[in-house]
Amino acid sequence: MSRTFSTDPELDRRLSRRGMLGVAAGATAAALLGAAATPATAATDADSAAAGRGRPVLPPGRLGIQLYSLRDKVSTLGFAAVFAELEKYGYDEVEFAGYTQGSAGPITLAQLKRLARNHGLNPIGSHVGYYSDDPNAYTFAQNLTKVLDDAQALGLKHIGTASGPFRYGSTVDAWKRAAEEFNTYGAAARARGMKFYQHNHSEEFSFATDNPKVRLYDVLLAETDPDLVFLEMDIFWAYSGQFRFSKRPDGTPAPFDPLDYVLKQPHRYPLFHVKDGVSDPANTYGYRMVDVGDGDIDYQRFISGVTRLRGERLAHHWQAEHDNPAESFTFARRSSEHLHSLREKC
Repeated sequence: MSRTFSTDPELDRRLSRRGMLGVAAGATAAALLGAAATPATAATDADSAAAGRGRPVLPPGRLGIQLYSLRDKVSTLGFAAVFAELEKYGYDEVEFAGYTQGSAGPITLAQLKRLARNHGLNPIGSHVGYYSDDPNAYTFAQNLTKVLDDAQALGLKHIGTASGPFRYGSTVDAWKRAAEEFNTYGAAARARGMKFYQHNHSEEFSFATDNPKVRLYDVLLAETDPDLVFLEMDIFWAYSGQFRFSKRPDGTPAPFDPLDYVLKQPHRYPLFHVKDGVSDPANTYGYRMVDVGDGDIDYQRFISGVTRLRGERLAHHWQAEHDNPAESFTFARRSSEHLHSLREKC
């Protein structure tokens, strides 16, 4: 399905205040990219009217994007062109998935940090591997000091992994052992003024192989120190987990709502991945991934549910993501438009 959304007036005002450096950089990128950076289709009158009602669901200054979604553009055009486009689309933050540009040429961490800031983008976090059999691998388990050194050089406030805690298996004790390691990484990150976090996929919501009444995600929450280990909920994969694991292996019901996890411990979720999907029960994962706004996940409900909590409106960061977008700049632009268009219900 395809939807059209109006531009947020607040976003328009904020973009109009961007410096001339950003405007010039955006124009240069547009010349490089052609049709990929064309303006959004005009909204209908009804859409425009709806956009003006209620407080924006998305808190100001908190829209980011996981750069994995734009890996094709980073590797061919480099970070400068990518950041220029993101600035034009109204993004505030970026989350890294590697610090190199591939064929676009080398770049230092200092240059990368400066480049992001020059385009009004705050480097908020990064994904790094959990462990590897290679002792020289760039992972938390093998090279914790180097991982934290690099994150500190970039000025990151969060440093995490998208690897599940399956290093030692899928038993309760295996996850307790992984949780101990996560606590170690969290303590080391906190000593540097950062937060360590883990990003979920759907399998984290499965059940322990030695105790099928226990959901593994609950073990992770219980066995990690809430002051040291934080979570980045990938909302798409959490709803996929709901689809896949709302029954135990013996068939007994075990329903859960991903939002409830956040509402019970909002301080543990500083980051979110905003990823959309069309419900598809024939799909193994229950959803087909689509651009944000084209799917069935109710982001008005989800984001409002978190940001309406007392003291929580500006406590979280919302990172748009699509694992394999058809056209990555189009995905980034349309996702920003949709999220900025959402209004709280009066």
